[in-house]
Amino acid sequence: MRFHTRKWIKPEDLNPNGTLFGGSLLRWIDEEAAIYAHIQLDNVRVVTKYISEINFISSAVQGDIIELGIIATDFGKTSITLAVEVRNKLTQKTILKIDKMVFVNLNEEGVPTPHGKTEIERVVDRIQDK
Repeated sequence: MRFHTRKWIKPEDLNPNGTLFGGSLLRWIDEEAAIYAHIQLDNVRVVTKYISEINFISSAVQGDIIELGIIATDFGKTSITLAVEVRNKLTQKTILKIDKMVFVNLNEEGVPTPHGKTEIERVVDRIQDK
């Protein structure tokens, strides 16, 4: 799993307990996973279809730097399945894991459409092939 996105935990990200608010973290994950799916499927029209159990393992506090890791684990006909891990950048301690996030590839009318992808592609490889 590659960790790309980092977030610095600020006061507005905290819950009343002084730890990272889960809703903020889930918003960041959904956005980052959608970007990952968009890049892998080469289509801006992707939507979140399913999120499996969300396992909060530890927390983060103000000043922590966290990083989000995402990897494609399966390609369906019209979907892509991702696994997600969030960890503390400095301690490497896992904060959250999601085994499955499924995104669906849509056409201009919002209808699920085959994407033709079967494996992870790096953007740099796609650019070099052109």
